[in-house]
Amino acid sequence: MTEQPTTPHGPSPVGACPQKPPGRGAVRAGSPAGPAPPPPSVVPAPNGPPADMQDLAATARREGDRLRFTGAATRRIARGIDLDEIVLGLCRATVPTFSDAILVFLRDPLPVGDERPVAPFVLRLRRTDRLRLAEDSGDFSTSALLAGVTGTSLSASALTSPSVDPHTDLTPASELCGVRPVFGDSAAARAALPELLGADRTVPNGHRAILAPLRGRRRVIGAAVFVRRPDRPAFEPNDLLVAAQLATHTALGIDKAVLYGREAYIADELQRTMLPDSLPQPTGVRLASRYLPAAETARVGGDWYDAIPLPGSRVALVVGDVMGHSMTSAAIMGQLRTTAQTLAGLDLPPQEVLHHLDEQAQRLGTDRMATCMYAVYDPVSHRITIANAGHPPPVLLHLGGRAEVLRVPPGAPIGVGGVDFEAVELDAPAGATLLLYTDGLVESRLRDVWTGIEQLRERLAATAQLTGPDHSPPLEALCDDVLDMLGPGDRDDDIALLAARFDGIAPSDVAYWFLEPEDAAPGRARRLARRALSRWGLEELSDAVELLVSEVVTNAVRYAERPVTLRLLRTDVLRCEVGDDSPQLPRQRRARDTDEGGRGLFLVNRLARRWGATRLSSGKVVWFELPTRA
Repeated sequence: MTEQPTTPHGPSPVGACPQKPPGRGAVRAGSPAGPAPPPPSVVPAPNGPPADMQDLAATARREGDRLRFTGAATRRIARGIDLDEIVLGLCRATVPTFSDAILVFLRDPLPVGDERPVAPFVLRLRRTDRLRLAEDSGDFSTSALLAGVTGTSLSASALTSPSVDPHTDLTPASELCGVRPVFGDSAAARAALPELLGADRTVPNGHRAILAPLRGRRRVIGAAVFVRRPDRPAFEPNDLLVAAQLATHTALGIDKAVLYGREAYIADELQRTMLPDSLPQPTGVRLASRYLPAAETARVGGDWYDAIPLPGSRVALVVGDVMGHSMTSAAIMGQLRTTAQTLAGLDLPPQEVLHHLDEQAQRLGTDRMATCMYAVYDPVSHRITIANAGHPPPVLLHLGGRAEVLRVPPGAPIGVGGVDFEAVELDAPAGATLLLYTDGLVESRLRDVWTGIEQLRERLAATAQLTGPDHSPPLEALCDDVLDMLGPGDRDDDIALLAARFDGIAPSDVAYWFLEPEDAAPGRARRLARRALSRWGLEELSDAVELLVSEVVTNAVRYAERPVTLRLLRTDVLRCEVGDDSPQLPRQRRARDTDEGGRGLFLVNRLARRWGATRLSSGKVVWFELPTRA
């Protein structure tokens, strides 16, 4: 009888399934009874899990730490807006968590967008950072490395390859065209690091390094060098992936920052061209202005101001606000400002100017909305005419220190269409200050517009009290003091501010006559001008004034059908204005030797300090100025 195979539990029945391979503690057939000794690699730890499980747990913890660090570091880098903030975010995120020191090199100049670089490939040191310990090792320490690099001039620490094609990013020595970071002991890093750090410098002995190219959307724009001390664990292969993530986020952020810087530059230039470079200095009024953007991230807006000289020594004061804070808003603002200047040159009433601005806004688009305040000041009559299109009301600061909000009909914003604008005429006493502004000065998330207007009125009154009842506060200092009322959180919108100090022209300094359009008018004009100059003690100007007045009045009488006006104004200059009902403006031309006329404006141009002609709704005015002092 055949012997059946046996197991520790007895004989195996016939037809039973084959036995499984013996596991831990199993007894093989023919082997001695008792448990087999375990393999050396799985010897149980005295007080814990097996060693291989401990290694797996430690590896999992390190990988988890890497993921958390990478996420936190990339978020910190992404918070930067400009180039310096992004590079600083990279340095602060990696030191000391990832490395003990970092050096960041960037291309100089940095290419913008898709433009192709035209200069040789040059990397310059942009920023360094390191872990500062109480005691740094003496020779070849990390601090010595950074001090050596940062202590040299930028040109000495730059990588310059004149032989490289300027349209490529290849450098034979550094091979920074690669995308992936490499360890410091690799062939590519050994060739590149001496050029980055300097010919006489290298990574100190015992230190570990990673060289990570900073590659943007199109090309390599720099490199980052991460350095660890000898007393820290060496970089692992997975650390190359971390360095790649950090380098990629930094490079893309720098690309965007450079593009943003270019857009900010364009916005600044656009804003400067849209606003007046300097304000005019018309007779009888002093002007000051301020403009503040909403924030650094919104450099351009739709607010504007302007001062436009008008005939008769008058001046038009304009403040407007186009809806939005974009390039489109600035472009619309520029078109409306140009339109306002053209309409002001036609000497239209304020309400008519706003009406034409409303039509222009509708032609520009259905959603082109703006508010505007248009005022015309006459220093001779000491009056001001104001029309409003949905703008905050102006504030008038009197000489005695009383500040009042002028009652001006609010009107509808420009661009609504189908509405009439109303103008009011108010007194403008000498020494008073008119303040025109946009809603960004008085309205914010913390206060409504009327609360802000009342605070502005109180601020002006308090400032006027400091100079006393007989003196107006300095105009420039007054503008600065008004802007100082803005607190944290009050800059939700850009601000345009225009201040006008009314000096006026005294009645004793004005002479005004009507002349019939007849042949005797030039002679009468000469006699009247001579008497006025004698009364003002300006006899030395009599010859020049009589000659020029005679020529201008002669031209006016030739074309006029109604009485001609003659006005003399004495301020820091002597101004003469001759008006008639003919809209045709005179033009200077060179007379031929045989011509009997055509030399009048030539004389005016040679003898007068300034002269000009302005078309009015009822005709034109020709004027000239002479200095009252030699």
